[in-house]
Amino acid sequence: MTQRLQQVTILGATGSIGSSTLDVIRRHPDRFRIFALTAQRRREELLALCTEFRPACAVMADPRDALWLADQLRQQGLSTEVLSGEEGLCTVAAASEVDTVMAAIVGAAGLPSAFAAARAGKRVLLANKEALVMAGSIFTDAVHASGATLLPIDSEHNAIFQCLPGNFQRQTDNSAQQHGIRRLILTASGGPFRTAPLSSLHDVTPEQACAHPNWSMGQKISVDSATMMNKGLEVIEAHWLFGLPPTQIDVVIHPQSVVHSMVEYCDGSVLAQMGQPDMRTPIANALSHPERIDAGVASLNLPKLATLTFEAPDFARFPCLKLAYDALEAGPSVATVLNAANEICVAAFLERRIGFLAIAETIDRVLHQIPQQQQENLQHVLEIDAAARALTRRHLGLQTP
Repeated sequence: MTQRLQQVTILGATGSIGSSTLDVIRRHPDRFRIFALTAQRRREELLALCTEFRPACAVMADPRDALWLADQLRQQGLSTEVLSGEEGLCTVAAASEVDTVMAAIVGAAGLPSAFAAARAGKRVLLANKEALVMAGSIFTDAVHASGATLLPIDSEHNAIFQCLPGNFQRQTDNSAQQHGIRRLILTASGGPFRTAPLSSLHDVTPEQACAHPNWSMGQKISVDSATMMNKGLEVIEAHWLFGLPPTQIDVVIHPQSVVHSMVEYCDGSVLAQMGQPDMRTPIANALSHPERIDAGVASLNLPKLATLTFEAPDFARFPCLKLAYDALEAGPSVATVLNAANEICVAAFLERRIGFLAIAETIDRVLHQIPQQQQENLQHVLEIDAAARALTRRHLGLQTP
Protein backbone atom coordinates (compact mmCIF):
# COMPACT_ATOMS: atom_id res chain seq x y z
CA MET A 1 0.00 0.00 0.00
CA THR A 2 1.40 3.41 -0.97
CA GLN A 3 1.94 5.78 1.94
CA ARG A 4 0.30 9.21 1.61
CA LEU A 5 2.84 12.00 1.36
CA GLN A 6 2.95 14.24 4.42
CA GLN A 7 2.27 17.83 3.29
CA VAL A 8 4.69 20.22 5.00
CA THR A 9 4.78 24.01 5.38
CA ILE A 10 8.14 25.46 6.42
CA LEU A 11 7.90 28.87 8.06
CA GLY A 12 11.39 30.32 7.76
CA ALA A 13 12.68 28.11 4.96
CA THR A 14 15.90 30.05 4.29
CA GLY A 15 17.13 30.06 7.91
CA SER A 16 19.33 27.44 9.51
CA ILE A 17 16.43 25.32 10.82
CA GLY A 18 14.57 25.61 7.52
CA SER A 19 17.66 24.55 5.58
CA SER A 20 18.21 21.55 7.86
CA THR A 21 14.55 20.57 7.52
CA LEU A 22 14.79 20.65 3.74
CA ASP A 23 17.94 18.54 3.89
CA VAL A 24 16.07 15.85 5.83
CA ILE A 25 13.08 16.05 3.49
CA ARG A 26 15.33 15.66 0.42
CA ARG A 27 16.36 12.28 1.78
CA HIS A 28 12.76 11.07 1.98
CA PRO A 29 10.81 12.06 -1.16
CA ASP A 30 8.57 9.03 -0.57
CA ARG A 31 7.34 10.47 2.75
CA PHE A 32 7.18 14.27 2.46
CA ARG A 33 6.01 16.91 0.04
CA ILE A 34 6.50 20.65 0.49
CA PHE A 35 3.22 22.56 0.44
CA ALA A 36 4.59 26.02 1.27
CA LEU A 37 7.91 27.78 1.86
CA THR A 38 8.38 31.22 3.41
CA ALA A 39 11.21 33.72 3.79
CA GLN A 40 11.77 37.14 5.32
CA ARG A 41 14.16 38.84 2.85
CA ARG A 42 16.17 36.20 0.97
CA ARG A 43 14.13 36.20 -2.19
CA GLU A 44 16.81 34.68 -4.44
CA GLU A 45 17.24 31.78 -2.03
CA LEU A 46 13.48 31.25 -1.83
CA LEU A 47 13.28 31.32 -5.63
CA ALA A 48 15.88 28.56 -5.83
CA LEU A 49 13.97 26.48 -3.27
CA CYS A 50 10.67 26.98 -5.11
CA THR A 51 12.35 25.87 -8.33
CA GLU A 52 13.61 22.73 -6.60
CA PHE A 53 10.57 21.76 -4.50
CA ARG A 54 7.73 23.32 -6.56
CA PRO A 55 5.48 24.14 -3.58
CA ALA A 56 1.85 25.11 -3.96
CA CYS A 57 2.52 28.37 -2.10
CA ALA A 58 5.36 30.69 -1.16
CA VAL A 59 5.36 33.71 1.15
CA MET A 60 7.64 36.75 1.36
CA ALA A 61 7.41 39.32 4.15
CA ASP A 62 7.53 42.34 1.83
CA PRO A 63 4.83 42.61 -0.89
CA ARG A 64 7.45 43.97 -3.31
CA ASP A 65 9.58 40.87 -2.86
CA ALA A 66 6.47 38.76 -3.32
CA LEU A 67 5.74 40.45 -6.66
CA TRP A 68 9.33 39.88 -7.78
CA LEU A 69 9.16 36.22 -6.77
CA ALA A 70 5.83 35.69 -8.51
CA ASP A 71 7.21 37.19 -11.73
CA GLN A 72 10.32 35.00 -11.61
CA LEU A 73 8.27 31.87 -11.01
CA ARG A 74 5.93 32.70 -13.90
CA GLN A 75 8.91 33.07 -16.20
CA GLN A 76 9.94 29.54 -15.23
CA GLY A 77 6.45 28.23 -15.89
CA LEU A 78 5.80 27.37 -12.23
CA SER A 79 2.31 27.68 -10.76
CA THR A 80 3.34 28.43 -7.16
CA GLU A 81 0.99 30.99 -5.60
CA VAL A 82 2.92 33.80 -3.90
CA LEU A 83 1.52 35.54 -0.81
CA SER A 84 2.99 38.18 1.47
CA GLY A 85 3.12 39.44 5.02
CA GLU A 86 1.77 38.04 8.25
CA GLU A 87 -1.57 37.21 6.65
CA GLY A 88 0.19 35.07 4.06
CA LEU A 89 2.17 33.26 6.75
CA CYS A 90 -0.97 32.46 8.73
CA THR A 91 -2.73 31.29 5.57
CA VAL A 92 -0.08 28.70 4.64
CA ALA A 93 0.25 27.61 8.29
CA ALA A 94 -3.45 26.85 8.61
CA ALA A 95 -4.21 25.63 5.05
CA SER A 96 -6.45 22.59 4.96
CA GLU A 97 -4.00 20.70 2.73
CA VAL A 98 -1.20 20.93 5.30
CA ASP A 99 -0.39 18.14 7.76
CA THR A 100 2.79 19.46 9.36
CA VAL A 101 4.11 22.97 10.02
CA MET A 102 7.75 23.65 10.82
CA ALA A 103 7.58 26.87 12.84
CA ALA A 104 11.12 28.22 12.43
CA ILE A 105 10.70 31.99 12.15
CA VAL A 106 13.03 33.60 14.68
CA GLY A 107 11.65 35.74 17.48
CA ALA A 108 8.26 37.26 18.20
CA ALA A 109 7.61 37.59 14.45
CA GLY A 110 6.97 33.86 14.36
CA LEU A 111 4.23 33.82 17.00
CA PRO A 112 1.10 34.64 14.92
CA SER A 113 1.76 31.99 12.24
CA ALA A 114 2.75 29.33 14.78
CA PHE A 115 -0.44 30.13 16.69
CA ALA A 116 -2.46 29.84 13.46
CA ALA A 117 -1.04 26.35 12.90
CA ALA A 118 -1.84 25.33 16.48
CA ARG A 119 -5.37 26.68 16.29
CA ALA A 120 -5.92 24.82 12.99
CA GLY A 121 -5.01 21.50 14.62
CA LYS A 122 -1.79 20.90 12.72
CA ARG A 123 1.21 18.83 13.69
CA VAL A 124 3.36 21.75 14.87
CA LEU A 125 7.13 21.30 14.90
CA LEU A 126 8.09 24.17 17.15
CA ALA A 127 11.54 25.66 16.63
CA ASN A 128 10.27 29.14 17.53
CA LYS A 129 10.70 29.04 21.31
CA GLU A 130 9.43 32.61 21.59
CA ALA A 131 5.89 31.38 20.87
CA LEU A 132 5.81 29.64 24.24
CA VAL A 133 7.93 32.21 26.04
CA MET A 134 5.55 35.01 25.03
CA ALA A 135 2.20 33.19 25.10
CA GLY A 136 2.67 29.88 26.89
CA SER A 137 -0.79 29.31 28.34
CA ILE A 138 -2.61 30.79 25.34
CA PHE A 139 -0.57 28.72 22.90
CA THR A 140 -0.91 25.42 24.81
CA ASP A 141 -4.64 26.03 25.30
CA ALA A 142 -4.98 26.41 21.51
CA VAL A 143 -3.09 23.14 20.98
CA HIS A 144 -5.35 21.24 23.37
CA ALA A 145 -8.58 22.82 22.09
CA SER A 146 -7.86 22.01 18.44
CA GLY A 147 -6.29 18.59 18.96
CA ALA A 148 -3.02 19.76 17.43
CA THR A 149 0.22 17.85 18.05
CA LEU A 150 3.07 19.91 19.46
CA LEU A 151 6.57 18.51 18.93
CA PRO A 152 9.68 20.40 20.14
CA ILE A 153 12.57 21.05 17.76
CA ASP A 154 15.09 22.76 20.05
CA SER A 155 17.69 20.05 20.62
CA GLU A 156 17.26 20.29 24.40
CA HIS A 157 13.49 19.97 24.44
CA ASN A 158 13.49 17.28 21.79
CA ALA A 159 16.01 15.38 23.95
CA ILE A 160 13.69 15.64 26.96
CA PHE A 161 10.77 14.57 24.77
CA GLN A 162 12.72 11.46 23.76
CA CYS A 163 13.57 10.67 27.41
CA LEU A 164 9.99 10.96 28.70
CA PRO A 165 7.55 8.03 28.80
CA GLY A 166 5.62 7.61 25.58
CA ASN A 167 2.30 8.22 27.35
CA PHE A 168 3.42 11.42 29.09
CA GLN A 169 0.64 14.02 28.87
CA ARG A 170 1.59 17.66 29.37
CA GLN A 171 -2.03 18.73 29.80
CA THR A 172 -2.41 16.54 32.91
CA ASP A 173 -1.35 18.68 35.87
CA ASN A 174 0.15 15.79 37.84
CA SER A 175 1.60 13.88 34.87
CA ALA A 176 5.20 14.42 36.00
CA GLN A 177 4.37 13.12 39.47
CA GLN A 178 2.51 10.12 38.07
CA HIS A 179 5.52 9.16 35.97
CA GLY A 180 7.99 9.68 38.80
CA ILE A 181 9.80 12.61 37.17
CA ARG A 182 12.03 14.46 39.64
CA ARG A 183 13.52 17.13 37.37
CA LEU A 184 14.46 18.13 33.84
CA ILE A 185 18.11 18.96 33.15
CA LEU A 186 18.81 21.25 30.20
CA THR A 187 22.38 21.25 28.97
CA ALA A 188 24.17 24.35 27.70
CA SER A 189 27.48 24.66 25.89
CA GLY A 190 28.39 27.84 27.76
CA GLY A 191 28.97 29.61 24.45
CA PRO A 192 32.17 31.36 23.39
CA PHE A 193 32.77 33.17 26.71
CA ARG A 194 32.46 30.29 29.18
CA THR A 195 36.03 30.70 30.43
CA ALA A 196 36.81 34.26 29.32
CA PRO A 197 37.85 36.71 32.06
CA LEU A 198 34.80 38.69 33.18
CA SER A 199 36.71 41.92 32.62
CA SER A 200 37.10 41.07 28.93
CA LEU A 201 33.34 40.96 28.31
CA HIS A 202 33.17 44.76 28.21
CA ASP A 203 34.91 44.69 24.82
CA VAL A 204 33.12 41.76 23.17
CA THR A 205 32.31 42.31 19.47
CA PRO A 206 29.36 40.89 17.53
CA GLU A 207 31.77 38.70 15.57
CA GLN A 208 33.12 37.18 18.79
CA ALA A 209 29.66 36.66 20.24
CA CYS A 210 28.47 34.90 17.08
CA ALA A 211 31.46 32.52 16.96
CA HIS A 212 29.77 29.59 18.70
CA PRO A 213 32.20 26.76 19.46
CA ASN A 214 29.84 23.89 18.57
CA TRP A 215 26.71 24.94 16.68
CA SER A 216 26.14 26.74 13.39
CA MET A 217 23.27 29.16 14.04
CA GLY A 218 21.89 32.53 13.02
CA GLN A 219 23.21 35.75 14.55
CA LYS A 220 20.41 36.36 17.03
CA ILE A 221 20.41 32.90 18.56
CA SER A 222 24.24 32.92 18.61
CA VAL A 223 24.25 36.09 20.72
CA ASP A 224 21.56 34.56 22.95
CA SER A 225 23.82 31.56 23.42
CA ALA A 226 26.74 33.83 24.35
CA THR A 227 24.63 35.56 27.04
CA MET A 228 22.84 32.29 27.92
CA MET A 229 19.52 34.06 27.42
CA ASN A 230 18.86 31.26 24.95
CA LYS A 231 19.02 28.77 27.80
CA GLY A 232 16.83 31.01 29.93
CA LEU A 233 14.19 31.10 27.21
CA GLU A 234 14.49 27.31 26.98
CA VAL A 235 13.77 26.99 30.71
CA ILE A 236 10.54 28.94 30.16
CA GLU A 237 9.72 26.86 27.09
CA ALA A 238 10.34 23.63 29.01
CA HIS A 239 7.88 24.75 31.69
CA TRP A 240 5.10 25.14 29.13
CA LEU A 241 5.99 22.04 27.12
CA PHE A 242 6.30 19.62 30.02
CA GLY A 243 4.39 21.23 32.88
CA LEU A 244 7.13 21.27 35.54
CA PRO A 245 7.74 24.30 37.79
CA PRO A 246 11.03 26.23 37.52
CA THR A 247 12.29 24.59 40.72
CA GLN A 248 12.33 21.27 38.81
CA ILE A 249 14.06 22.60 35.68
CA ASP A 250 17.84 22.81 36.03
CA VAL A 251 20.60 23.96 33.69
CA VAL A 252 24.10 22.48 33.53
CA ILE A 253 26.95 23.60 31.31
CA HIS A 254 28.21 20.80 29.08
CA PRO A 255 30.87 22.19 26.71
CA GLN A 256 30.98 19.17 24.38
CA SER A 257 27.28 19.52 23.34
CA VAL A 258 26.91 15.75 23.07
CA VAL A 259 24.37 15.19 25.85
CA HIS A 260 21.48 17.34 24.68
CA SER A 261 19.41 17.14 27.87
CA MET A 262 18.32 14.71 30.59
CA VAL A 263 15.36 13.61 32.68
CA GLU A 264 15.87 12.49 36.26
CA TYR A 265 13.36 10.11 37.86
CA CYS A 266 12.47 9.58 41.50
CA ASP A 267 14.34 6.24 41.63
CA GLY A 268 17.61 8.02 40.85
CA SER A 269 17.69 7.09 37.15
CA VAL A 270 18.85 9.81 34.77
CA LEU A 271 17.97 9.27 31.10
CA ALA A 272 20.01 11.29 28.61
CA GLN A 273 19.71 11.77 24.87
CA MET A 274 23.06 12.00 23.10
CA GLY A 275 24.08 12.77 19.55
CA GLN A 276 26.13 14.98 17.29
CA PRO A 277 25.47 18.73 17.59
CA ASP A 278 23.37 18.65 14.41
CA MET A 279 19.82 19.98 14.24
CA ARG A 280 18.85 17.41 11.64
CA THR A 281 18.52 14.84 14.43
CA PRO A 282 15.66 16.52 16.34
CA ILE A 283 14.09 17.63 13.06
CA ALA A 284 14.03 14.07 11.70
CA ASN A 285 12.74 12.80 15.02
CA ALA A 286 9.79 15.20 14.97
CA LEU A 287 9.03 14.80 11.27
CA SER A 288 8.78 11.03 11.56
CA HIS A 289 7.51 10.58 15.14
CA PRO A 290 6.79 7.95 16.40
CA GLU A 291 9.00 6.32 13.77
CA ARG A 292 12.70 6.96 13.07
CA ILE A 293 14.22 8.00 9.76
CA ASP A 294 17.72 8.69 8.50
CA ALA A 295 18.74 12.29 9.13
CA GLY A 296 22.11 12.21 7.40
CA VAL A 297 23.88 12.65 10.74
CA ALA A 298 27.13 10.79 11.47
CA SER A 299 27.40 8.34 14.36
CA LEU A 300 28.97 9.39 17.64
CA ASN A 301 32.54 8.21 18.06
CA LEU A 302 32.53 7.73 21.84
CA PRO A 303 36.21 6.68 22.21
CA LYS A 304 37.22 9.79 20.28
CA LEU A 305 35.10 11.98 22.56
CA ALA A 306 36.88 10.46 25.57
CA THR A 307 35.53 12.95 28.13
CA LEU A 308 32.17 14.54 28.87
CA THR A 309 32.16 17.32 31.46
CA PHE A 310 29.44 19.18 33.35
CA GLU A 311 29.48 22.28 35.53
CA ALA A 312 27.00 24.62 37.20
CA PRO A 313 26.26 27.93 35.45
CA ASP A 314 27.57 31.11 37.05
CA PHE A 315 24.85 33.78 37.29
CA ALA A 316 27.51 36.48 37.64
CA ARG A 317 28.87 35.50 34.21
CA PHE A 318 25.42 34.80 32.75
CA PRO A 319 22.94 37.23 34.35
CA CYS A 320 20.45 36.70 31.51
CA LEU A 321 19.87 33.14 32.71
CA LYS A 322 18.92 34.43 36.17
CA LEU A 323 16.63 37.05 34.62
CA ALA A 324 14.77 34.32 32.73
CA TYR A 325 14.24 32.23 35.89
CA ASP A 326 12.97 35.36 37.67
CA ALA A 327 10.60 36.15 34.79
CA LEU A 328 9.15 32.64 34.84
CA GLU A 329 8.53 32.89 38.57
CA ALA A 330 6.96 36.35 38.20
CA GLY A 331 4.32 35.40 35.63
CA PRO A 332 3.61 34.92 31.90
CA SER A 333 3.50 38.58 30.89
CA VAL A 334 6.91 39.19 32.48
CA ALA A 335 8.36 36.52 30.19
CA THR A 336 6.79 38.38 27.25
CA VAL A 337 8.57 41.56 28.38
CA LEU A 338 11.83 39.66 28.87
CA ASN A 339 11.74 38.32 25.31
CA ALA A 340 10.83 41.69 23.77
CA ALA A 341 13.56 43.57 25.61
CA ASN A 342 16.10 40.92 24.69
CA GLU A 343 15.25 41.07 20.98
CA ILE A 344 15.70 44.85 20.92
CA CYS A 345 18.96 44.68 22.88
CA VAL A 346 20.47 41.91 20.75
CA ALA A 347 19.61 43.79 17.55
CA ALA A 348 21.22 46.94 18.99
CA PHE A 349 24.33 44.97 19.96
CA LEU A 350 24.63 43.44 16.49
CA GLU A 351 24.37 46.96 15.04
CA ARG A 352 27.16 48.06 17.46
CA ARG A 353 24.87 50.55 19.19
CA ILE A 354 25.39 49.04 22.65
CA GLY A 355 28.00 46.90 24.36
CA PHE A 356 27.64 43.22 25.19
CA LEU A 357 27.11 43.75 28.93
CA ALA A 358 24.40 46.35 28.27
CA ILE A 359 22.10 43.58 27.03
CA ALA A 360 21.46 42.13 30.49
CA GLU A 361 21.63 45.52 32.22
CA THR A 362 18.92 46.99 29.97
CA ILE A 363 16.65 43.95 30.19
CA ASP A 364 16.84 44.09 33.99
CA ARG A 365 15.79 47.75 34.02
CA VAL A 366 12.86 47.14 31.66
CA LEU A 367 11.61 44.17 33.70
CA HIS A 368 11.38 46.37 36.79
CA GLN A 369 9.25 48.97 34.99
CA ILE A 370 6.46 46.84 33.49
CA PRO A 371 4.33 44.97 36.06
CA GLN A 372 2.86 41.50 35.64
CA GLN A 373 -0.47 41.52 33.76
CA GLN A 374 -3.08 38.89 33.02
CA GLN A 375 -2.74 37.75 29.40
CA GLU A 376 -6.23 37.29 28.00
CA ASN A 377 -5.62 36.57 24.32
CA LEU A 378 -3.03 36.74 21.57
CA GLN A 379 -3.76 40.41 20.83
CA HIS A 380 -3.07 41.31 24.46
CA VAL A 381 0.24 39.43 24.32
CA LEU A 382 1.25 41.41 21.23
CA GLU A 383 0.30 44.68 22.95
CA ILE A 384 2.51 43.85 25.95
CA ASP A 385 5.30 42.90 23.55
CA ALA A 386 4.98 46.23 21.69
CA ALA A 387 5.01 48.25 24.92
CA ALA A 388 8.13 46.45 26.15
CA ARG A 389 9.91 47.05 22.84
CA ALA A 390 9.08 50.76 22.92
CA LEU A 391 10.32 51.10 26.51
CA THR A 392 13.54 49.24 25.68
CA ARG A 393 14.19 51.51 22.71
CA ARG A 394 13.71 54.55 24.92
CA HIS A 395 16.19 53.19 27.45
CA LEU A 396 18.72 52.70 24.66
CA GLY A 397 18.03 56.06 23.03
CA LEU A 398 16.84 54.38 19.85
CA GLN A 399 14.23 55.81 17.54
CA THR A 400 10.93 53.95 17.69
CA PRO A 401 9.98 52.68 14.21
